[in-house]
Amino acid sequence: MSKTRLALFDLDHTLLPIDSDYSWGEFTQAIGWTDPVVFKQRNDDFYEHYKAGTLDVHDYVRFATEAIRLRGRAEALAARDRFMREVIAPALRPEARALLQQHRQAGDQLVIVTATNEFVTRPIADAFGVDELIAVRLATGSDGWISGDIDGVPSMREGKVARLGEWLAARGLGWDTVEATFYSDSTNDLPLLERVDHPVATNPDERLRAIARQRGWRILDLFSSHP
Repeated sequence: MSKTRLALFDLDHTLLPIDSDYSWGEFTQAIGWTDPVVFKQRNDDFYEHYKAGTLDVHDYVRFATEAIRLRGRAEALAARDRFMREVIAPALRPEARALLQQHRQAGDQLVIVTATNEFVTRPIADAFGVDELIAVRLATGSDGWISGDIDGVPSMREGKVARLGEWLAARGLGWDTVEATFYSDSTNDLPLLERVDHPVATNPDERLRAIARQRGWRILDLFSSHP
């Protein structure tokens, strides 16, 4: 029996040339929702921890969603629409669209697997035409709005493997019944890169580039050439 072919994609710095999570934080500064000095320093600190692989994702999500929680649903959704128009739309590059289309035409099931929360990433996945999104799920409070907590396992580092396992099980699939390709830029994603059949270091940071070269993994510089 033939295996189900999966094409899995990290989002930030993989399909996008920017980090959507960090950019959303910058956007909240630009529209006056957050303190331009204090927020920027904390946002930068969290981003450095992410790149270093030392981020406490629960602390970060509470920080990153604070403005959304305080502003409420209507204002937050309106701001997200503006963020999509002003920040994300210019970053939806033809190279990424072409890569996705290549896998669609091959009959692969496309899934975006990201450590950024679903509030930020759901409309980005929609803009790319990808229905299946595994992102950090945001818990809701008694008022039905975002509480600042994470619902379930965060899709980060080893959590991406766990969440993809849940996604497979919900569809009657297992690791042994799929042939998976995963595109990612970051060593944070080593657990999933090591789990799939075809890891692709995509726009990789220097550490991942070195690992990919050592292990003979494919390297894809989607947005620019690299020596």
